[in-house]
Amino acid sequence: MSEMEPERTRRARAAAELALVCVAHHYGTKPGFVLLGGLVPELLCSDSEWLHAGTTDIDVQVNLEIAAGADNAARLEQALKDAHFKPSEDKVWRWNQVDENGNKTVVKFELLADLDDQRAEAIVNFNGAENLGAVNLRGTRYATKGAVEREFNAEVDGELRVVRLNVAGLPGYLIAKAAAAHGRNKAKDWYDIAFVLLHNDEGGHRVAANRVVETFGTSPGTRMHTWLVNLRANFADLDAPGPQAYVSQFYIDHPDADLDQAAADAVLAVTEFCEIVAGS
Repeated sequence: MSEMEPERTRRARAAAELALVCVAHHYGTKPGFVLLGGLVPELLCSDSEWLHAGTTDIDVQVNLEIAAGADNAARLEQALKDAHFKPSEDKVWRWNQVDENGNKTVVKFELLADLDDQRAEAIVNFNGAENLGAVNLRGTRYATKGAVEREFNAEVDGELRVVRLNVAGLPGYLIAKAAAAHGRNKAKDWYDIAFVLLHNDEGGHRVAANRVVETFGTSPGTRMHTWLVNLRANFADLDAPGPQAYVSQFYIDHPDADLDQAAADAVLAVTEFCEIVAGS
């Protein structure tokens, strides 16, 4: 049975951001993880007139936490517990938030690694922790290069808390997302990629492509080439899964938008992005 897609609303996003601030606050210092996933697009597209859909998932890349050893692992595990998270029964890399009565809420905190000495999708258990681990997903490491420090704030236990976290930058986010889309073929990934390419603060899909090339080089001969070939195929025309996923979510958030134009924009943005990164 497939898992339910996370709720994508403004309420859901606010809940996820609050939970993230709680974890970082209880961590006690700036965490070593890098934020990626559904909370990031709005940060990369903060100047856009179009709203990105919300999310209740908090995805973090934890290579640096693993490298730091047992002290950081114990610190992160305790911070999750203090923020009312508990490990999933069968997934140590996914922690679910619970309320004071022990009921699971909608926020999930997922820990992702990308270690060469572990097979893809292997579970990496943290030294020094009881129930903390990460799933080894190829491509998530790209999010760590060029990560940007950002400030988050929320009211925790009646007090305003301000934390600083490393967040995937535009190039790292796009390639990590392309890897995720290739691995799981989920509509939310295609939507996120198209949205960020079209509405990012740095100037659109061509600028984004050039930033990727500056950061990682062109794609031929690298793992990312396979991911981008797959991405382009899913945006091959207006009826392809990619643009259809993009306009389906876009309509929910912007029912008055021209969806035919939105689909055409998504196809053009992804196609030209992939061509530039491929050097063609």
